[in-house]
Amino acid sequence: MNQYIIGLPRALLYYRYHDLWKTFFEELGCKVIVSEPSNQQILETGIKHSIDETCLSLKLYLGHVQSLKNRCDYVLVPRIICLKKHEKLCTNFNALYDIVHNTFPKIPLLNYNIDVSKKETEFFAFLKMGRELGFSYLDSIRSYQKAKKVEQKKRKRKIEQQEKQLNSNKTKILLVSHAYNLYDPLIGESIITYLKKQGIEVILADIYDTKKLKEEAKMISKSNYWTYNKELLGALTHYKKQVDGIILLSTFPCGPDSLTNEMCLRKVHNVPLIHLIIDELKAEAGILTRLESFLDIIDKKKKRSQQHEIRKNH
Repeated sequence: MNQYIIGLPRALLYYRYHDLWKTFFEELGCKVIVSEPSNQQILETGIKHSIDETCLSLKLYLGHVQSLKNRCDYVLVPRIICLKKHEKLCTNFNALYDIVHNTFPKIPLLNYNIDVSKKETEFFAFLKMGRELGFSYLDSIRSYQKAKKVEQKKRKRKIEQQEKQLNSNKTKILLVSHAYNLYDPLIGESIITYLKKQGIEVILADIYDTKKLKEEAKMISKSNYWTYNKELLGALTHYKKQVDGIILLSTFPCGPDSLTNEMCLRKVHNVPLIHLIIDELKAEAGILTRLESFLDIIDKKKKRSQQHEIRKNH
C-alpha cells in the first residue's frame, strides 16, 4: 500500500486537533508534513486569494494551503458544522472545504465531515476518511483510538501545567482567544512572548477542563450557540477570579468574536480587561503601547489592594 503524504495547514483547527490528526495518519503508515509557521509571505498569499470580508485567521489559512501545493498527496481540510446538539460553529468552518476547493481547484484535498445534529460523529468521520485512503475499518478504528488517547493525554498535561501557573506569585493575565489566534506567530504568539518578558504568568483560555465549562459560560450568555466561543466564555468565567487582568484577542472581522467579546466587556467587572483586534495591517508598536498601559493599570491596582490590606491589618 502506498505511503500517502498528508499535508496539514498550520492554521485554524490545526492548533486544536494537530495531535489527533498527526497520530491518526502516522498510525496508518502515512507521512505527515506541516506548513511552516505563519510569515509575511504566507499572509500575502492568503490575502491575494481572499475577498476583503474574510477574517485574518482564514486569510492565513488559505496562505498555508497554498504553501503545501505540490508537496503532498492530499491537504487535509475538514468540514465541521456541529459538535454538540443545539450548537454550531462559525460558518467559515462549515464552508471551509468548499472555500478551499473553489480557491485551489488543482490542490488534492482530503476531507471529513462532522455534524452531530445529523449523527455524523468524529469517530465515523475518521473511519470513513481512513477507508477513502484505502485502509481497513479495523486499522482506522485502531489508529483513531490511539490518536484520541494521545490527544487526551497531552491535553491533560497542559491543564495540569496551567494549574501550577495559577499558584504562582507573579502577576497573572488571562489571554482569551481561539487557539489558532493564540499560537500563530503573526497574531498571538508575539503578545505571549512580550508578556512573558515582562515577568507575567500567561494563562491561556484554550486550556481548560471542558466538563466545567457549560454552566460557567451561561454566567455571561445563556443563548450563545457557537461552540468554540461558548468554551472561551466558560474559560473566562472559570479563570477570572484567579488572574489580575484579562486580554480579549480577536482577528478582524470575526462575527462571533465581536459579539461574545462585547458581552464580556459589558458583564465582566472588577478585573482589568482590554480588547485587542488584529488585522493584516497591524502595527506592532501600537499593540505594545496598549499592552504597556494595560500592565501599568494592573500594577497600580495591585499596589492599591496591597496598601488597603496593610491598613486593614493595622
